[in-house]
Amino acid sequence: MKTKKSLLAIDLILLMGVTYFSSGVHAQPSYTDDVAKIINDNCVVCHRPGGIGPMSFVGYEAVRPWAPLIQMKVASREMPPYAYDHGIGIQDLQGDWRLSQKEIDTVVAWVDSGSQYGDTDIVVQPPNLADPDEWNFAGDFGQPNLIIPSVPIDIPASGNDLWHKHLVPTGLTEDRCIKAVQVKPRGDAKSVVHHANSNVVIDGGREGMLTEYAMGKWGEIVPEGVCRTLPANSQVRWDIHMFPGGLGAMAPGSVIRDNVVEIGLWLYTEEESQELKYKQDLSLYRLGNQDDIVIPPHGYHMTQGFHSFDHPVRLDSFQPHGHLRMNAASLEIFYPETGRTEPVSQVSNWSATWHHSHLFEPHVAPLIPAGAVIVLKQWYDNTANNPNNPDPDMWVMGGSRTGDEMTHAWLAITHLDEEGYEKLLEERDEKVSGGG
Repeated sequence: MKTKKSLLAIDLILLMGVTYFSSGVHAQPSYTDDVAKIINDNCVVCHRPGGIGPMSFVGYEAVRPWAPLIQMKVASREMPPYAYDHGIGIQDLQGDWRLSQKEIDTVVAWVDSGSQYGDTDIVVQPPNLADPDEWNFAGDFGQPNLIIPSVPIDIPASGNDLWHKHLVPTGLTEDRCIKAVQVKPRGDAKSVVHHANSNVVIDGGREGMLTEYAMGKWGEIVPEGVCRTLPANSQVRWDIHMFPGGLGAMAPGSVIRDNVVEIGLWLYTEEESQELKYKQDLSLYRLGNQDDIVIPPHGYHMTQGFHSFDHPVRLDSFQPHGHLRMNAASLEIFYPETGRTEPVSQVSNWSATWHHSHLFEPHVAPLIPAGAVIVLKQWYDNTANNPNNPDPDMWVMGGSRTGDEMTHAWLAITHLDEEGYEKLLEERDEKVSGGG
């Protein structure tokens, strides 16, 4: 006969089993059952032979020696390298690299339990690895409709920052709207190209921004139904900033011959382009006067900027920009008529080696009425606690060199009229009321 104590123990075991199975996490996770898929889906895109990660994670034998480091980096959310705070502002992002809490807990538990391989009868599916030189959006849209390369330049193994500025014709004979755009340095240039800005030029005059690239940026997708225009008979004015020797774990530290940076563009047809009513642009929004930046040795700094429009807009993406001392950024919306401030995005562990353009899902992208104020803030850490800081004894000023600092953010804005603004608000209300 079972005693009350033994029955209680059985109940406890059953309860633990329910918790264990309902969470989907094994009490002692294994590589074969649990961890291989997480690593293959999220890590080997960089950590593979020829990838930008400093070690390979292809297969258990490669992963196992690095298990404690993987646990630390995953638990602290340093890896995958996508700095965006959980629980603050909008969380629905396109191309979000962050692991779920369940995935993090699984990796942590796996390492704590000894990083076991698991069932040898289970065949671990190899990672689906795209060519590292392939375009990031090829799986969604096929190959780019148009590729615009820069003029080749040799980059020395060391020395001062370099800038390469020149014009390249687009070859377009009619106006076209952009679906998506990616800037891609070739080969080893990934770690030496600090940024590559591209402006559209018509008849010698600047027409607008095409796109901005900074180290680590994946690319941009333009929301459906709006147009970022690439005009006919235009040229691209390249402005490429290079840091000889490179930054990050994969810096080549050697001469790079004939370095080229390419823009890949996915375009709507001429007919499709003519049907898109609302325009989107990508612009630099300053946070105060960059010339006023003065960060003392072992000190801190903060900047902020305010921007508003005389018409309603939708804010499609947020990309903070700084250099080696910047470590955090935020985006808010202030409504003067009510005094309410709405948090949109916060990045508390920003790094100059990964410039992410945070693309809001269209159904949650902020709809901002005329007169509301976009508030941008950035913080800087010139102390030894900043892991990216090369020299905390330096005075740091505003400027364009890698060792200087900058204070701006890139925002993609869709410009609306009152009719378009109200229509989007109604669509969201219907989605919420319908439970969609």
